[in-house]
Amino acid sequence: VTLSLTAVTVTSQLLWPADFLQITTITITSGIGGCLFFVLGIVLDILLFPILSVELKTKAPGAKTFLQIIYTRYGKPAHVVFCCIALFANIVTITALLVAGKSAISVLTKDASDEFIAFVLAVLFGSYCFLGGLGTTFYISYFNTAITFVGLIAIVVSIAYTDNINESMSKYVSIDAMYDAMSCIKSTEGNYEDSLLTFRTRSGAIYGLSLFFMATSLSFIDQANWQSRIAAKPVQGVIGFFIAAIMFFCLPATIALPATLTYASMAYENGTHLLSQNEIVNGFITPFVLEKIMGSTGAYLLITSITMALMSTGSGEVMAVSSIVVYDIYKVYINPFRRLLTPTSCILCGLQKVGGKHEVCSCPTSAECIDCSKDLKRKSKTRDFAVQYTCPVHGDYRHYEDLLMHHKSWCIVWVTISVIPYALVVYASNINLTWVIFFMQGTISPFAIPLLLAIIWSRCTSPGVITGCVVGLIGCIAANFVVTEVVYEGGLSNFFINTIQDYSLLAGCVAGISLSSVCTIVTSLLTNKIKTEEDVAHEWDKTISINNPLNPWQRLYEEELAQFPPGTKPTAAIMGQIFRSARNVAVYGGLSFVFLFLVVVPAVVLSFGVLTREQFSSYLTFSYVICFLAAVFVVIAPPTEEMYQIVKTWKSSRNTEIQKEKVPKTELSRL
Repeated sequence: VTLSLTAVTVTSQLLWPADFLQITTITITSGIGGCLFFVLGIVLDILLFPILSVELKTKAPGAKTFLQIIYTRYGKPAHVVFCCIALFANIVTITALLVAGKSAISVLTKDASDEFIAFVLAVLFGSYCFLGGLGTTFYISYFNTAITFVGLIAIVVSIAYTDNINESMSKYVSIDAMYDAMSCIKSTEGNYEDSLLTFRTRSGAIYGLSLFFMATSLSFIDQANWQSRIAAKPVQGVIGFFIAAIMFFCLPATIALPATLTYASMAYENGTHLLSQNEIVNGFITPFVLEKIMGSTGAYLLITSITMALMSTGSGEVMAVSSIVVYDIYKVYINPFRRLLTPTSCILCGLQKVGGKHEVCSCPTSAECIDCSKDLKRKSKTRDFAVQYTCPVHGDYRHYEDLLMHHKSWCIVWVTISVIPYALVVYASNINLTWVIFFMQGTISPFAIPLLLAIIWSRCTSPGVITGCVVGLIGCIAANFVVTEVVYEGGLSNFFINTIQDYSLLAGCVAGISLSSVCTIVTSLLTNKIKTEEDVAHEWDKTISINNPLNPWQRLYEEELAQFPPGTKPTAAIMGQIFRSARNVAVYGGLSFVFLFLVVVPAVVLSFGVLTREQFSSYLTFSYVICFLAAVFVVIAPPTEEMYQIVKTWKSSRNTEIQKEKVPKTELSRL
């Protein structure tokens, strides 16, 4: 996957409908500082993932999911625990999408029932799961992101730079009206001079820090992120993440600032809020403002952008759940191809793939198999599902893989259908969008460090990661509940409001991450059997052995592996040499961007107190300009780079054919 396509795909998957809706709730509560820290929390998460991605490519280049690494290193107990955690992360994401989708549709459409909304969302989630699988999602993510940016630019231009709005609303969208309204409305406690026009906001900073913990944890645990983010080669993937961080930096803020500021102007003119507290918490500000200002055009633009986000993120979650059910539950526990003695046994012959005192597998790969070539040619000429493969080594397993693909297709259907009753249960519970975004994501924060250590630390053990996850989760929930009961009026009796207050969230995240980290490290140090460097190498040989015999990962890195003598067995050390440049880019580039967004940007904005009218206008203009530049990149860069790759591949194939024609027939026969 190319660099620019990786960038737009990451942006598309991170752009939840809640980013159009819930960010306005933070902005109207904590001011423009809350909006900025909300975005920074997610941007920092994007910048850290490339380091983990390169580590995974180095330690387990054949792994497609983090669950494969857990199973290969630790066996079934830890694998079962992380399967449950991964499914819970998918449920959290789907819940957030359902609540955000309802918030938008119920405001922008008249008399939409819960059943109708649930059906529409289920159709959107399953809409392009059958359009070609994971490969197609990259191109559809491009169209989704491009449409979202174009729609956003249309909204910004209509509000800020043209008179194409309702005449009665024009007085609310001027810079002066927005500034006067924000100057007169008091913020929550903790803002500098109780102003919404300042970046010095205590609650906004705490929300941003909590969101960083939550977004990073969910990013690590959610299988939907892994299945697309590791599809690119390391260097292209790393740079793509950096570009995605810059694009995401401007996107939510550009929609939140004009919407929230216009709403503040309207509320100030009216003398009171135009929406109830419950409606504000559910993110109704954005659809309310756009429909008021732009009429049906604004409603169509917003519903289109939200639909794109629902399709991209929702379908990824459906495919992730289906992959876990089929490949990590059905394939491993219910109907495995072969009852393996250990997770590192060969799926074809049952012998060990990792060297030791036992006999080692010597099965050939399908690339070297003549019978497999004949089977694939036969399959390409027929549409019959039940192809009879004749290869004595790979034939039975190839048929088994075909059956798994068939089961996965049906699993996608049933997961999509099950979204409808689940959505009705969620809607009946009346949980709000802010609670889903913050509290439910907060309960995932204890799982990130155990997973990280499982990928990068050879001494990490199964008891360590299991203990860390369990103790961390208990500590996270307990800390949140204790602070909620002690600090806030009403305590746990006002559950959905008080458990998402700033200190409650921060206490839960810090306690969960701290306890899970300490328990994982201490337990692993007490239970690991690593004594020498040979033991370390043997531990990573397990993850290097993760492979699909029908499509070995060595094919993907033929150019990189060619620098070593023929027959060299890939190891973690060799893969580390191959990906050294990618690691350097990920570490040094990531740290540079983290320094920019974590130190430079906050230092600059916090140097201002309450913004003057000129500073306020300059900040809005800066946000719009960055968004325009990002939109140009999103629309132009991916198709341009794809066309370049197509032409490059075509020329390479043509040169190969010409070289073949120049070789004498006798020489070809000899070869």
